[in-house]
This record gives sequence, structure tokens and C-alpha cells, in this order.
Amino acid sequence: MAVIPRSDPPSRIHPEPQTLGIDHFDHLPDSILLLVFNKISDVKSLGRCCVVSRRFHSLVTQVENVLIRVDCVISDDDNSSLSSIKSRSSASGPFSSIFRLVVGGIVKPLQALGQFLGARRACGSSSSSSLSISGDEGGEIEQGGVTHHSPTQVLKNFEEIRYLRIELPSGELGIDEGVLLKWRAEFGSTLDHCVILGASSVIQPNPMRVSQAIVTTTVESPASDDNGSIPESFYTNGGLKLRVVWTISSLIAASARHYLLQPIIAEHKTLRSLVLSDSDGQGVLCMNRDQLEELRVKPLSASSASKRTLVPALNMRLWYAPTLELPDGTVLKGATLVAIRPSESKKEASDVSWVSSAAFEEPYEAAVKMLVKRKTYCLEMNSF
Repeated sequence: MAVIPRSDPPSRIHPEPQTLGIDHFDHLPDSILLLVFNKISDVKSLGRCCVVSRRFHSLVTQVENVLIRVDCVISDDDNSSLSSIKSRSSASGPFSSIFRLVVGGIVKPLQALGQFLGARRACGSSSSSSLSISGDEGGEIEQGGVTHHSPTQVLKNFEEIRYLRIELPSGELGIDEGVLLKWRAEFGSTLDHCVILGASSVIQPNPMRVSQAIVTTTVESPASDDNGSIPESFYTNGGLKLRVVWTISSLIAASARHYLLQPIIAEHKTLRSLVLSDSDGQGVLCMNRDQLEELRVKPLSASSASKRTLVPALNMRLWYAPTLELPDGTVLKGATLVAIRPSESKKEASDVSWVSSAAFEEPYEAAVKMLVKRKTYCLEMNSF
């Protein structure tokens, strides 16, 4: 007996007439859409969502989690070309307007940071002084072709921001290739603390060796022939001077970042966390809810020499290892850890437990834990 295959019912192939033209997003409650928008977080993507519908536009303003990525550093010399590029971008449709309003506004306030630190990585320029964010197809804004808004204007339509992250295109500090320099700082109205990890060179692990080793997070004690002290050559061959330069440069970068955040913090009372980082992973500035409130109540003291927050007098603790082999096989040459707090800090100076909790990614978190086991050297620095 021949078996005749049964065809699918028409309803499986052709939708019912009453389902045509229905937007299923309309059936999602606002709370679900807000969860989606908070997962998106990127301000450019949220800008695109704004033009989808009036409903989307109204919901985006209620997003609590926002990320702003700065795309490139541009030179002051490029500002003369703004007019011609604006005329091109204005013909690109609604996306162009959205990006200029929501995204492009990061340029002007970050300009001071680039000017002071002399950032050298640019979009085709060696004398960079301002930063911009570009869109994509339909709203692409070329180098320099960005309307100059303040950060407050960039975020002015967001009414409920609680968690804000801003990512610069690169670290401000121009360091030689192969040199490791990372810092993490927390501020209230002034510097709360800062941790700096550096090394004159980094030797990556041998893959064969790592594949045969059991990687653990155990902190090893210094080798038997290493008493944890700084060798005399460290003072005579420029090693100490170099570490001082690293420290001052990192503090200047951190205080410059802190200074430019004032308008955002003042405008957005709902903020609970603010992080300003860079795509290189060089430096991270963090502010929690209490620190944000402190800055609102007690205005920062600005440096008279430049647009940055005044760095107070400091107490510093330094740990050094000529060679430090990490659990994953990475070797740091001239490994240096510097922990910094204001001299007037009420916290116990001998307590360094907070240093080990500095949120560096592995394998550098292990490096911090290993270095604090070594001999500690105390230093002081005047306000600048």
C-alpha cells in the first residue's frame, strides 16, 4: 500500500490573516524592554533604538546602565575642517542627528585631558588633543566631524543612570613597547587611594611549559637567595627615578580624568557607580555611591597649573622585585607595586589588605599578591 506524504496544513506555511502586520515587540511589557536596553548599554546602540519608535525613545531615557566608548583622538588642527564635514554628515539622515546629540558630545570636555597629557595615539595625527566617537553606516561621522557637546549634554536625556562606564580609546601615558604600566584609582572629592603596577619588561609564558603545569593562585614566597630587598643598583641605574615618573604620570592621568567628570556627577544624582577606563587596560578610575555623593557635597580642589584635580600630599608604599615569575609562567622584569593614600587619610597606614584586592586582571592580580609579601619601602610626596 503506497504511503502518500501528508502536506503541512496551510496555517504552517502561511500565517493567519489576523497575525499579519503585528509587531510582537508591542506585546512585551516595558520592564522586559528595559532589561534588554540595559544589557545593550552602549550609548550608540541606544541612540539607534531611539529612532525605532516613540515607545523605544521614551524607554531608552530610563536606562540605568550606560556605556560610552570614545573612538579616537583627534588633533586641534582638524577642527578647521569641522564645517565641511558637518555639511556632509547633516545629509546622512536621522542617524546623523542622533549621533551628534547623543554620542558626539564627549569631545570638548575630554579635549583638556588630551592637551594636558599630550596623548600621542590619534586617528592619523601625532599631535592629538581631543576625543570623538563615530557612528556607522547612515550616521558615520568622520574624524573631527563631531558637534562639541559637554558630557552633560551627551547624557542629558538619560534620567535614571545608575551605572556609567566611559572607555577612552587608549591610555594617556606613552610608554615604551614591552613596558607594563597599570593603575587603578578611587576618588571622592579628592584622591582616596591609588595602586600602580609596573614592570620594565614582560616575558610571556612558554606554551609548552604552561600546558604541563598546574596553574594555581598560590602566592609563593621569595626565592631563598632573594631576601625581598631592593638591590643597590636600583638607586644608581635610574630604576628609582623611572618608578617616580611612572607614579607621577599615573596620578596626573587619574586626576585629569576625575576633573572632567564633575558635570556628569553634578547632573546625574541617581549615579551609584562611575568607571572611566581605557581600551588598553592601562588605567581605571572608579567612584562608588558614597564617593560620588562626597564630590557633590564637597567640591574638588583644582590644580592651578592645569585642568585636573589637585593631588594631595601622599604616603606611598613601594614593593620591588628584580624578577618575578607568576603562576602562569609570565615573568616580570623590574616588577614594581606602589600603593598610595593621602597623608591625611584616617585609615591605618600599616594596613595594606586593600592593595591585594586591587582589581587587576590575571595574571597581574597574582603579581600584586606576590609583591606585597616582599619588603616594604615607604615614601612621601608633596601635593601637586
